[in-house]
Amino acid sequence: MEKPPVDHQDARPLTQVLPDETVVDVRSTPPAQRHPRIFGTFEALSPGESFVLLNDHDPKPLYYQFQAEHTGRFTWDYLERGPENWRVRIRKLSVASDRSPIPTVQ
Repeated sequence: MEKPPVDHQDARPLTQVLPDETVVDVRSTPPAQRHPRIFGTFEALSPGESFVLLNDHDPKPLYYQFQAEHTGRFTWDYLERGPENWRVRIRKLSVASDRSPIPTVQ
């Protein structure tokens, strides 16, 4: 059995929610309010902080919006990929970086 990927900044499995992380569950949020809520949460983060997004579908369109509006200022790590729930850790970077591709989790 393979071990889950490790977030080397924290040295814990990526699938584990960190003690200081907020979980933003948008599954019951009306669709028109989801992105503003998520981006508001991101804007409130200090550099280096993260939150976990919990959604009822793959939030790939959200990733592309992040990429367009915050290029190089965030990381995006899938923790769970459906079929009912998707969880993504979104971290605010302190400076612009080239690391923003959609990583895969086995």
